[in-house]
Amino acid sequence: MTFSNKILHWYSENKRSLPWRTTTHPYNIWLSEIMLQQTKVAQGVPYYIKFVKQFPTVFDLADASEEEVLKLWQGLGYYSRARNLHFTAKKIVKEYNGHFPETYEGLMKLKGVGDYTASAIASISFNQPEPVVDGNVYRVLSRYFGIDIPINVSRGISYFKNLARKVLSHENIRDYNQGIMEFGAIQCTPKKPFCLSCPLNEKCVAFQTNSIEKYPVKLKKGDIKKRFFNYLVVLDDDGKTHLIKRTGKDIWHNLYEFPLLETPEEISVNEIKHRLPEILTLQEPQHVYQSSDKIIVHKLSHQHLYTKFWIVKTKDRLPNGLSSKELDKYPVPVLIEEFIKTLKNSYF
Repeated sequence: MTFSNKILHWYSENKRSLPWRTTTHPYNIWLSEIMLQQTKVAQGVPYYIKFVKQFPTVFDLADASEEEVLKLWQGLGYYSRARNLHFTAKKIVKEYNGHFPETYEGLMKLKGVGDYTASAIASISFNQPEPVVDGNVYRVLSRYFGIDIPINVSRGISYFKNLARKVLSHENIRDYNQGIMEFGAIQCTPKKPFCLSCPLNEKCVAFQTNSIEKYPVKLKKGDIKKRFFNYLVVLDDDGKTHLIKRTGKDIWHNLYEFPLLETPEEISVNEIKHRLPEILTLQEPQHVYQSSDKIIVHKLSHQHLYTKFWIVKTKDRLPNGLSSKELDKYPVPVLIEEFIKTLKNSYF
């Protein structure tokens, strides 16, 4: 039995029941694949269900506002995915009359669609013999064939793509691509893979040489960037506060947050009071204090945000101030969402 046949046989017996596997429609496949980038399946499923319920077709998604899309996406992270999703939905409706391109090359022209996503849609929706290569596939192939080329350099990316093409199943590309990803997700897992029950173990180089943990090889990333965020949570005598929209080319583009003072290092309450006029236009604040003694470390992929929330009470009536209920209407990062819960319990 060939490598691909073993994967197909394993998949037929072990595949999980997932909502997007009930269809091959490109809208559903596209939506699921975008959501599952940098996201575990268990976390992605409820978001997929919510999106399909609210936006059952690409036309519905295209008609939505960006804020609606971002609000529904809230908590899933990597928000550029949601913005690209919305942009591409509009493009498909306007330029393709609601029909997705049926080729890998055509799909690659869509914003937010890279090699992996284009291959997944082309193969699953249109039965095109395009190999998918995601983290799971890298792991399976590198272990089975004993390949020590780093997967995060151009040479490695090209090598594994070519290898994936050589071993794929032309007869059943839909199930094969889903199968090898599923195999990496629940059989050939990153840690403690189930090697003894693995149908590939007889010819798996990593298993036979007792070097499972060696694969896949990755070059180390650069240092994690540290950033210090000081959020100024203004509360007026009417119990209202203020959010602003992030518009710069940075994290959380077009999401909302409290007024922010970013500093090169942790600062004291006296420094906050001194620098308030840089951010806020208020009369003398009534009181300024840190909401908690603890600094919150919010970890993103390439940076860690050392965050403090400062309560700024003022007698000024905030123009366009937001009540407790109104805060829930705005798409915000998880960091802000969690603090809003605290704010409601303690100050509203």
